[in-house]
Amino acid sequence: MRILFDQGTPVPLRQYLIEHSVTTAYEEGWSNLSNGDLLKSSEDKGYQIFVTTDRNLRYQQNLSDRQIAIVVLLSTS
Repeated sequence: MRILFDQGTPVPLRQYLIEHSVTTAYEEGWSNLSNGDLLKSSEDKGYQIFVTTDRNLRYQQNLSDRQIAIVVLLSTS
């Protein structure tokens, strides 16, 4: 699976996902994109899972038509 880590997602988590392709928003050059643009760009590039620490994402974006799975981490420790 292709997984995208949002800003704030602990990069060491990547070591537990070795069977998957994990990239960060920073590595993609998407650090300055708003959440809506970031989700659209990640879907357009074929990412299947978006991992974030932004608990307010569901209130900020209409997620009903998204093709990407979204995982919100409740803790970063």
